[in-house]
Amino acid sequence: MDQASAFNRRNLLKLGAAGATGVVLSTTVAGAQSYPAPTQVDTGMVEDGKVKFPEWRGPDETPSGNPSTPLPPEDRVGFAVVALGRLSLEEILPAFGETKKSKLVALVSGTPEKLSAVARQYGIAEDACYDYESFDAIKANPDIKAVYIVLPNSMHREYVERAARAGKHVLCEKPMSISSADGQEMVKVCEEQNVKLMVAYRIQYEAANLYLAEKVRSKAYGRLVGMSAINVQTVAENGAEQWRHKKALAGGGSLPDIGLYCLNTARFLTGEEPVEVMATQYSPEGEPRYAEVEETVSFTLRFPSSFIANCFTSYGARDDKHQRLNFEKATVDMANAYKYDGQSLTVTELDGEKSVQKKVEIALNNQFAAEIDHMATCIIEDRKPRTPGEEGVQDHVVMEAIYESARSGAPVRLQAPDRLDAFRGPPAAIEL
Repeated sequence: MDQASAFNRRNLLKLGAAGATGVVLSTTVAGAQSYPAPTQVDTGMVEDGKVKFPEWRGPDETPSGNPSTPLPPEDRVGFAVVALGRLSLEEILPAFGETKKSKLVALVSGTPEKLSAVARQYGIAEDACYDYESFDAIKANPDIKAVYIVLPNSMHREYVERAARAGKHVLCEKPMSISSADGQEMVKVCEEQNVKLMVAYRIQYEAANLYLAEKVRSKAYGRLVGMSAINVQTVAENGAEQWRHKKALAGGGSLPDIGLYCLNTARFLTGEEPVEVMATQYSPEGEPRYAEVEETVSFTLRFPSSFIANCFTSYGARDDKHQRLNFEKATVDMANAYKYDGQSLTVTELDGEKSVQKKVEIALNNQFAAEIDHMATCIIEDRKPRTPGEEGVQDHVVMEAIYESARSGAPVRLQAPDRLDAFRGPPAAIEL
């Protein structure tokens, strides 16, 4: 860029920032071109520290909205991520790059070489890296306000309680533990230590499922009669070596790992709790991968409104994560319902005298960033998380009933609360 052009551009930006309107820009630099001053349609305005723009799209277009409003680094909530396995490295750590209220400040791992490599990648100081023996030293690190537990299921209780006793708020991966009794103790310890406990049910912070929950609860398509939920995936032949196939670490097989999404989503979409479960399970004989945990579980949930959810989960069928909701007046299909991304909604309903399929366009979000930022919001505003420990305990109660029904071959009755969202905190405001 030559000197004259650079000069003109700087003046253009200065005048725009000052809110100049209706002025022709000029300069004394010989040969420089004049430009009309920008208006607020292009420059926007600042209100309460947030940049906003007047709408520029036509009335029949989708509104463009306003820019995101991230907190400055010094005001963000600092998180330590505990365990650097696949989920942490592939999804959770990158998600901090999309958060608006959170920041990654510490790491915990039992593998020194990996800890060092990841710390360098994410700019984490050496004195903010911990192993499991030194974990309790997080208490002395004021930058850590919360920890995100991503350990094997049976280890959740120990590290949730240790984090709570260190004075740190806790975001814990699902399932919250391996039993309802463990979950209840985790809730108790966090209450005693006056820290918040949230279970990472990412689906409850995912844009398409939140949209669907609103349609269910507003009865936009009439009464919800039934739901089919499928979450299946295959496991490699060396799968028996994974921690998920060791009962002492996982607590169970496909049910608590991926079937939990079907269960929790049915509860979350309706706000109701099941009053009866019926289940069956299967594992191939002589298969090392299923020597300790189950391969396949099929279960039916009946709710107080007579809504019925048929759920199927397995480690033996090719990847499929689909849900279908059958309403009085429409059928809604969601492909990739429980995946990290790629959700799509199709509504089949009567339009005039013809049945038509309509694809619903939804701006998808990063589920991990959304749940992390919700936890940060709860810490900043001192509010209860949407998915607190009690939500995780209830899923364990229902899963225990599912296993009992599969064992006995008989339905198992459950006591349901007389209100919606009995185990949840206030709704989360998700910024897309």
